[in-house]
Amino acid sequence: MNQDTKISKRAAIKVLTKPRCPYELIEQEVYGDTCLVFKNAPETLRQLFEENRSNEEFYVYGEERYTFEQMYQHSCRIAQLLVKEYGVSHGDRIAISMRNYPEWPMAFQAITSIGAIAVCMNALWQTDEMDYGLEHAGVKVLFADQERIDRVTPIYHKLGVKVLAVRPEKPMPGDIPLMHDAAGAFDPVMPDARFDADTDATILYTSGSTGHPKGVVSSHRNIISALLSWELDFAASMYIMHDGNPPEETSDVQPAGLLGIPLFHVAGSHAVLLQAYRSQKRVVAMYKWDVDIAAELIEKERVTAFSAPAAMTGDLVETARKTNRDLSSLIVVGGGGAPRAPEQVKNIEKTFENAMPGTGWGMTETNAIGTGTGGEDYLNRPSSSGRPSAVLELAIVDEDGNRLPTGERGELIIRGTSMFREYWNRPDANEEAFDGRWFRTGDVAYLDDEDFLYIVDRIKDLVIRGGENVGCGEVEAALLEHEDVIEASVYGVPDERLGEEIGTTIHCKNQIDEDELRAFLVDHLAKFKIPKYIHFSSEPLPRIASGKIAKRVLRDNAHAELGFT
Repeated sequence: MNQDTKISKRAAIKVLTKPRCPYELIEQEVYGDTCLVFKNAPETLRQLFEENRSNEEFYVYGEERYTFEQMYQHSCRIAQLLVKEYGVSHGDRIAISMRNYPEWPMAFQAITSIGAIAVCMNALWQTDEMDYGLEHAGVKVLFADQERIDRVTPIYHKLGVKVLAVRPEKPMPGDIPLMHDAAGAFDPVMPDARFDADTDATILYTSGSTGHPKGVVSSHRNIISALLSWELDFAASMYIMHDGNPPEETSDVQPAGLLGIPLFHVAGSHAVLLQAYRSQKRVVAMYKWDVDIAAELIEKERVTAFSAPAAMTGDLVETARKTNRDLSSLIVVGGGGAPRAPEQVKNIEKTFENAMPGTGWGMTETNAIGTGTGGEDYLNRPSSSGRPSAVLELAIVDEDGNRLPTGERGELIIRGTSMFREYWNRPDANEEAFDGRWFRTGDVAYLDDEDFLYIVDRIKDLVIRGGENVGCGEVEAALLEHEDVIEASVYGVPDERLGEEIGTTIHCKNQIDEDELRAFLVDHLAKFKIPKYIHFSSEPLPRIASGKIAKRVLRDNAHAELGFT
């Protein structure tokens, strides 16, 4: 097709969302705001799971393989266990804290199918962080593997949390039964439950600029809107590619996605796991990221899609160049969480025989959607995060909340159907984050004249390390727990692989050894939050006129000392 007559994405989406089409959009009130919703979407995750039971292979973990039907039956037994043995009912918070074992989706299906709320805990959290999350969310039951059980053993009694063990490697206390043994006594029938699209479904914790992580509360509708938004984007791409006449699906090869990121991230739970149901995609799960194992799995399982932060896709590009692995099955190499260097965008196209690069911008608060781009659009605009989702509205505003014109930089705000309801039990954070139903993202951005979004800076005091948000205030608070630390300032330091690493400048009353300080932090912070770069100041830290520590000055000084400009 002549480039001048090529159908635009906006036009394709308009066609695909008109009345009587599968992705028809209608206006409906969501949390008091008029939003666009998918008329034909499943109402709840329970319905999503039930409608997609099949004998197609679903979840692959090592030598273990589960069909959609087998996974569903396991989840039914677990749901029966929760209802009949633990008295779980509508709105109860049930936590999952483990690696990407098959028991993660089993438990998630069970929890959300009975109207309870799945608290998807960061599996990298240490005891102090788990203590906070379990107590803050008011968790009733926790599904945990051995490593997480070890961390929660000192605290679960005082919190009154019941623990179910997944894949234990040592004898368990008498009050921690094995999940499969306990659930095996029940029939594979999902208990009755009555709830609707706007019922809370999940709480995922995300680091903020200050204090403890915040619990992001999302409904069934919020999550399913994100899933169908990705489907719509794909359908629009096919519509454009085939000049408005996309062919019927004829391939008998089951698509497969590599799950190399943790399921406690929306990129893992939503973009990989939950997207697999309606597409009947096979999910090939990894215990943790290892690029050599990833390449082996892509070759062995004929993986067609892999999405991950830039650090991981960069690893795969390098491995593809150095080895003889057959990675030709890859069609999509997606991204998100942190921007890719433009050079990596080009390298993906050059390195993989059949794959095109893609990326997007989203947050836990948006259920991972926001903007998206791929293929030629991405190659032509490698620093852009793409165009907005059809169910979300974006705007750029100045410090007074006034809309800014195309091309001008300001704070990105967003509203729409996939937006979370609130931060759990944090009215202070909700007041700060929302203007009506408009959410202040804390990102500095601009939109070009074709609605492509460009993220250029952050207002929030965050470091994004390999796609993980790290709140500077949280790390500073942990540093100040040390008896010899008087002042601490935490900031980002450029890193070629991870995007950013964590740096800190501290003022102490007595000399501290760096390794001793890091060892102290191990009990207070997940390892990815512990500073890689530590600078000691013999003087009190400089301050700006308001009395706050001059973080930019300290950051710039550290960058200069480390050779970054």
